[in-house]
Amino acid sequence: MPTYVVLMNWTDQGIKTVRESVQRRDQAGALAEKHGARIEEVYWTVGPYDLVTIVEAPDDESATAMLLDLGTAGNLRTTTLRAYDREEMSGILGRLG
Repeated sequence: MPTYVVLMNWTDQGIKTVRESVQRRDQAGALAEKHGARIEEVYWTVGPYDLVTIVEAPDDESATAMLLDLGTAGNLRTTTLRAYDREEMSGILGRLG
């Protein structure tokens, strides 16, 4: 399944309810399943992003739908990166000739 690295920042609403952040993560797992995705890891971070999440989803459309659904709660803004593991990157490099 494709992997996505999701960089997240709290909105004004999200930071006001930051004490619920851990519980919201648990709820997000069910939301991910609804879209056929799985949240592998969530890290609360210091720096330009408040959270970094690793998500697996069957395709870009499923990942996008999940993140849009998550965003409708109004607590987060996301930036999504498609990530390739060693095997996938080897296949990509093999196409270079």
